[in-house]
Amino acid sequence: MKNNRRAVEERQLGILNMVREKEEISVEELAGTFGISLMTVRRDLQYLEDRGLLKRIHGGAVSLEKGSGPLTEEEKIRICRARISEYAARFVSDRDTLFINGSLTALDMLSYVKDRKVTVYTNNCYAVERTFPGGVSIHLTGGEVREHVMIGDYVMRNLLNLSADKTFIGCAAVYDDGEFRYDIPTEIGINEAMISMTGKEIYILADHSKIRRRGNDENKYGSCIYDQPVTLITDDHVNPALIDRLRRTGMEVIQVQV
Repeated sequence: MKNNRRAVEERQLGILNMVREKEEISVEELAGTFGISLMTVRRDLQYLEDRGLLKRIHGGAVSLEKGSGPLTEEEKIRICRARISEYAARFVSDRDTLFINGSLTALDMLSYVKDRKVTVYTNNCYAVERTFPGGVSIHLTGGEVREHVMIGDYVMRNLLNLSADKTFIGCAAVYDDGEFRYDIPTEIGINEAMISMTGKEIYILADHSKIRRRGNDENKYGSCIYDQPVTLITDDHVNPALIDRLRRTGMEVIQVQV
């Protein structure tokens, strides 16, 4: 299974390199080059597009540099999140135990851990339907399902009996005063439990659309300021003034080049 997964990853990398080299390519040409079915090609292209690495068109794919017109804001955000996920994976070491919350960006990070063996405890229901490298072992916290997140006392009791080397979590917004917003307020306690049961390495993953100035109309959501040092991983499309304010709060900020 591990060898099969590695072969798929190598093939997808080869497809991506071919698309970038030719700028535009057909499904038929890719199928002939790699000796695979048209359905497999389409599946690989969908996987690569979901991670913001190319753009599918009718009958094939084009590189992002060529594309079909300027990228929409939604496409830009998707690309940024994929880059953040990929970058965050470099902080994962072999044999690490991780906490991951309901963040899709944090969960997608596991796609980039390659052959490292990693144990993951998460309340993210999307983990059930995702496929990850063979060394990733997923353990669900259980609990009441709200949207795609498990919440409630059951989650809390389970987390307090666990520990992790590192925590990777997302949020709904990051304000320039260092406060984090969550649209499911009960997530705050769960995230704090993950952080309290973690060693020194705590990472918050948030793209540029979530980095904001504090507004008077933003107080209706659950929010918190963590009492432990955290590292924010974001992209390079954030207003520099906001980054400066965040760093002045004492937060470490890493900007991924997109």
